[in-house]
Amino acid sequence: MKLTFAVRLVVAAAAAVSMQATFADEGPLLVRVRALHLDSANKDSTGLGLSINNKTFPEVDFSYFLAPNVAAELILTYPQKQTVYSNGSEIGSLKHLPPTLTLQYHFNPTGTVRPYVGAGVNYTNFSSVKFSPAVQAALHPSIKRNSWGLAWQAGADIEVAKNIYLNFDVKRVNLGTTIYSSGAEAGKFKVNPTLASVGLGWRL
Repeated sequence: MKLTFAVRLVVAAAAAVSMQATFADEGPLLVRVRALHLDSANKDSTGLGLSINNKTFPEVDFSYFLAPNVAAELILTYPQKQTVYSNGSEIGSLKHLPPTLTLQYHFNPTGTVRPYVGAGVNYTNFSSVKFSPAVQAALHPSIKRNSWGLAWQAGADIEVAKNIYLNFDVKRVNLGTTIYSSGAEAGKFKVNPTLASVGLGWRL
C-alpha cells in the first residue's frame, strides 16, 4: 500500500514537472490577432427605435498565463465608428473604444486543442457623437460617454505549428449608454453585443 502510494506520488510529481516544463518552454505570453464581428442586441427604451450597424473589424489581444491553466486576457482595438439609426433611418454616428479584461481557465493547456472559458469586465468610451441637424434641433440629444459591464467568453486555441495557434472565440458583453434629450434622461440604449472572432496566436 505504501509502495503504491509512493509510486502514485512520483507519477503525479513527474506529470507536474512535465507540464511546468512545457509551460516554461512555450513562454507565458500569447498574442493573438483576430477578425471580430460585432452583432448588436439593439435594446432601446427611449421609444425612438434606436440601433447601430453590425460590423467586422480587427482586434489584438494579449493573454498572460499566470499558471498553465489560468490566464488574464486584455482585448484591444482602435475606436470603432458606428452609424446610429432611429426606426431604420440614419440619424447620426459615434465612435466607441471597448477594451475588455477577462480571467480565463484553459482546460487542456498542453494539448493540440485547448478550449477555455473566461469572465471579466468591459469599459467602453463613446466619442465623436454626432446627430443630424434635424434631430439636433428637435431633441438636443446627448449620451453618457462611459460604460462599464460584465463580459463572458468561450473559445479554443488549436495548435497548427510550434507556438502558433488558430483561435476561435465568442464573447457576450454588457455595453450600453443613457440617452438624454435637452439634458433630461430619455431612456437607455443597450448594445450588449455578441462578438465572434477568428484569428492566429503566437506563444512567446
